[in-house]
Amino acid sequence: MTHSFALHVPDAVLEPEPLEPEQIVSGEPVVTGTVVWESDDGRQVRGIWQITPGVVTDTEADEVFVVLSGSATIEVEGGPTLRVGPGDMAVLREGDRTTWTVHETLRKVYAINL
Repeated sequence: MTHSFALHVPDAVLEPEPLEPEQIVSGEPVVTGTVVWESDDGRQVRGIWQITPGVVTDTEADEVFVVLSGSATIEVEGGPTLRVGPGDMAVLREGDRTTWTVHETLRKVYAINL
């Protein structure tokens, strides 16, 4: 069991998380991240994620996140278009098919339930 902890997110070291080539719509976006906590059964994950400018597609997990820096427009297929920037919280539903247009390198903290 992990003890309680605090982490200064802007200084967190992130590891490469390569995108699948078919996810990249335009640009040369680079994704990095780190998991900072995971439940014993692996069904709950908390972490930090970052992406540089470009356009990518994804199929989402059940996620809530808060943007710390940067900005993006997230188009949810058959749903809303979300514009997110520093201080914004967003909720994505499992199975949402999204297109992320990242305007400025975006860093977020997230909680995913699998």
